[in-house]
Amino acid sequence: MSGRQVTVMLVAAEASGDDRGAGLARALRGRLGQGVRFVGVGGRSMAAEGVESPFDIAELSILGLLEGLLAYRKVVRRADETAALALREKPDVAVLIDSWGFTLRVAQRLRKLMPDLPLVKYVGPQVWASRPGRARTLAGAVDHLLSIHAFDAPFFEAEGLPVTFVGNSALNVDFSGADPARLRTRIGAGPDDPILLVLPGSRPGEIQRVLPAFEHAVHLLKESRPGLHVVIPAAPTVAEMVKARVAGWPNRAHVLEGDEAKLDGMKAATVALACSGTVTTELALAGAPMVIGYRVGAVTYALLKRLIRTRYITLFNIAAQDFVAPELVQDDCAGPRLAAEVALRLDDFALRQRQVAAQYAALEKMGRGGPDPNEAAAEAVLKILEARRA
Repeated sequence: MSGRQVTVMLVAAEASGDDRGAGLARALRGRLGQGVRFVGVGGRSMAAEGVESPFDIAELSILGLLEGLLAYRKVVRRADETAALALREKPDVAVLIDSWGFTLRVAQRLRKLMPDLPLVKYVGPQVWASRPGRARTLAGAVDHLLSIHAFDAPFFEAEGLPVTFVGNSALNVDFSGADPARLRTRIGAGPDDPILLVLPGSRPGEIQRVLPAFEHAVHLLKESRPGLHVVIPAAPTVAEMVKARVAGWPNRAHVLEGDEAKLDGMKAATVALACSGTVTTELALAGAPMVIGYRVGAVTYALLKRLIRTRYITLFNIAAQDFVAPELVQDDCAGPRLAAEVALRLDDFALRQRQVAAQYAALEKMGRGGPDPNEAAAEAVLKILEARRA
């Protein structure tokens, strides 16, 4: 790219999207240097890369269909504000990251207000799992899709939407600087002491619905294993909620903030208890055996049971077509069930080894070790810009 400075709008509304947006911004700056300027909506990671968000994205991290309906006015207002930001800043391209409901509304507003602005969706809806009609909806709203799954393309290309597979940034997390010994020293754990890593999610709704069950499981495990160290890496979007809740626990737990501490914890974990999401892929990369839990509102769950077309909710389980890691969902996401699955793994080294090996095999099917998704996404965005200018 040459000539005037390029303005790129990046829009993310959740912690995982914030990380992807920050990675894309770094890759674009690496290619364009001072020739690129960023505007948009994001969290702490994107702010560190120069994206000044006009509002806190934590309020858009919505879990569940009913909750989404209740937050509809807020989502619409923030989508309006995001579109107004674009009108003021005149970006050359807008990249809308994950967060289906919010970014779709932003896309629809941008299409109406700035019909010549190239719109790129980064991470498509999981139409292979549910609601295939969203592929057509997305095709009518944006110009290009950057896909993180190799199997996405046919669903969207059939609706006329060009797709570029860039890979999943969660598969390229760099653990080379992670130091499990540093984490053990920090929490006062010996080299052979068991560590339970608890990851209750990055959305307020997940903390409200999932953390109580995880908390019950931790209490049960600590009763029978007083020497068990409990470590909770808190996502920035919910850190204050997590710290406030954990402060009332009768047993000590170490709440960690920041990426370095999180990666140290993942490498040090004997077993992890994790909310379903991107973090499960990161844990698998770190070689941590895990138990996965998830819970949504009753109305949302009843609707999802009719819509979901896959038995699995975890990406590496989907890739393996097997419950490589146990998934305890809704009523099964309860303290005693979670504690029992975690205890099995704490007590059985061979079981942990088998699970880690199966997780690694599933990651290979997902494309582990491929090109850097941030660089691939940056290249795709620049090609879209060049094609539009030509």
